[in-house]
Amino acid sequence: MADMSFDAVVVGGGHHATIISNYLQHAGLETGVFERLQEVGGGACGDELPAPAFLQNPCAHFTRMFGHPAYHDFNLRKFGLHYVFPEGNEAMVFPDETCFIGYTAFPVVDPVTGKEGFSNDNFQKTYNEIARYSKRDADTYEWIVERYEKSWRDAFRQYRYSPPTPWGVSNALEALFEDKESGFDPVWHHMNGIQVARDLFESPEMQILFMRAIPTSSGSFPIDTIGAYMVVHCLGLMLSLESASIVSGGTHAITHALQRSYSSMGGSFFVESEVDQVLVENGRAVGIRLVNGAEIEARKLVVSDLGVPQTMLRMLRDHKISDRLRHRVKTIDYDRAQIFWGNVALHELPDYKAKSFNPDLGYQPRLYLGPKDVDYVAYNYMSDIYTTGMARPGHMLWLTAPDSIWDVNRAPEGKHTILIEDFAAPRRFFSEKEWLKMKREIVDRALKDWQIYAPNMTWDNVIAHNIQTPLDVTYRHLDMKEGGWVEGAMMLSQQDRFRPVPELSNYRIPGIDNMYICSSNLHSCGGIGRGSSYNCFKIIAEDFNLQKIWEEKGREY
Repeated sequence: MADMSFDAVVVGGGHHATIISNYLQHAGLETGVFERLQEVGGGACGDELPAPAFLQNPCAHFTRMFGHPAYHDFNLRKFGLHYVFPEGNEAMVFPDETCFIGYTAFPVVDPVTGKEGFSNDNFQKTYNEIARYSKRDADTYEWIVERYEKSWRDAFRQYRYSPPTPWGVSNALEALFEDKESGFDPVWHHMNGIQVARDLFESPEMQILFMRAIPTSSGSFPIDTIGAYMVVHCLGLMLSLESASIVSGGTHAITHALQRSYSSMGGSFFVESEVDQVLVENGRAVGIRLVNGAEIEARKLVVSDLGVPQTMLRMLRDHKISDRLRHRVKTIDYDRAQIFWGNVALHELPDYKAKSFNPDLGYQPRLYLGPKDVDYVAYNYMSDIYTTGMARPGHMLWLTAPDSIWDVNRAPEGKHTILIEDFAAPRRFFSEKEWLKMKREIVDRALKDWQIYAPNMTWDNVIAHNIQTPLDVTYRHLDMKEGGWVEGAMMLSQQDRFRPVPELSNYRIPGIDNMYICSSNLHSCGGIGRGSSYNCFKIIAEDFNLQKIWEEKGREY
């Protein structure tokens, strides 16, 4: 006899578990979530770091959960999820004391609903900024804005929040290829990032910014084929097409809101309750067994929030899968999205020399620092990282995020905390000793590069720091193989109907009628607020004839 019984059992309590559990409970299924750690939320977490009274997002930092269907479906704002939308957006500073600043073309005009509206003033300012480098690139920006508003933005969102279509059936982005009025060139889908940058832009500044947006958005590098999904994503990012957004109180506020919503509907979650195995009888998942021996009955279905290797090779170790599928699961590519990532607590904000070029500099939630060297960003950056562990001195491509400017919860009064990000090699490329050495050295290297742009960024300005390496990530997140945050490289061959492998791309576990998987290993890839769990619920709703909340809300997706 089972120790507990639920209609739906969710294995793992990560970010996607907190989303899908809301949908399952709302659909009338009594749901239980079982998590290994002492709290749910996975990468949507926060800690008091790098010093007392400072707040750090140790995993996910850049989020747009206000655009996720769950934000509206469960009124997450009522449960404490509030966003701040800064006036600034995206910028990049170069060593020659020039910079580029993007102003949000479609800013949020209603912070409660997340409704956006076109800003002609911001559009014109961004146009003028780009024109300082290239009139042709400025005209390209105008052309992109027009098409983004007309069709690209809606296609992108529908793609993200819809399950993959079968081979031969166009998805929302592929439909753009067939629509001549969309202007979306199908060749971009097949180009690598370097080719897309050069095809769209002529100035080194815009080419570099596009190529640096690729790893931020996908964890891939410019040499990778990133696909239409990431082409639209990177253009939206580097051209500041939509609002930057900051969660009040840090990323963990997303988990808190989802958890409160779920609990308000009567949902149950259990922490420090590691699942050992999914129990399968006659081709159906009948429950789970915990590490402590307790057995939990699943009256209708089981959903795994874990990555594909944990799910297929550990949770279902007694379930026979084909040799071909087992081999493919073992050979999923995880060699992207490794980063040096963390916060530096400061007495004062960086004082950038390039403010003489544009006095607005420094008040952007995403501010890149890097060399004005197209070939280095395209080729040598990755080469340096993979061979030596870090970009060469003077060439690091840091992303900095001074969120404490807008969220007073992040730092004590008068002080600041800035997240910094630069990319790294897969975990296995270096020994534990070498990673620990880099962890000690990385902030000193960062400060020396930072001083090229802002001379006040010395050790005297630093209160404390906490930087994680790919080694740290593998210890904290078992599904982030090789220390990469996307849970499976996001190049084109591992997107959409091929993610993570074709046999698993529809969120169903082969050979088990009532078991599903909803983690970031699936479409629409890694990151907070992506569509994996929402899309998985859509498949479950079809299979079990559940309430289709998206249709009731009048949405396409």
